Amino acid sequence: MASHSAHKRWLKISALVIGFFGPALTLGTIPATNELARLGLDILTWPVDGFPSYSSEEIRFLSALTGGFLVGWGVTIWMLSSLVYDTAPEAVRRSVLYGALAWFFVDSFGSITSGHWPNALWNVLVLLMVVGPMWRPADPTSLNREGIHS
Repeated sequence: MASHSAHKRWLKISALVIGFFGPALTLGTIPATNELARLGLDILTWPVDGFPSYSSEEIRFLSALTGGFLVGWGVTIWMLSSLVYDTAPEAVRRSVLYGALAWFFVDSFGSITSGHWPNALWNVLVLLMVVGPMWRPADPTSLNREGIHS
């Protein structure tokens, strides 16, 4: 069973994993810097075949929106780990876990129904990276061993 401090560290990892995708997608809005976003989406929609091209205004706009949402979600998790976790560890853990599961099911459903099922497989890997040891509550005795009191 993971300790309180291990969960708190993993929340930071979750924030970074989620937040990483934001700037990459936002840079996809600029033709001179869109290759990382284009290649990333090309890999997620396997096989690598040049789709999407990032040539349409619509995909660049959706990339901007998605980039902003992901940065905001990452910052929110970082702040929860820094400002709230010591006071309400189980509430924060459940919030992040349920939020990640909601993303996973909606994103995977949309990927499958839009004909891009390989992304649903990638989502499993991202879900595991985001949730990590937070599938289960932290060891309650770790609070006393680590000198953390709520």
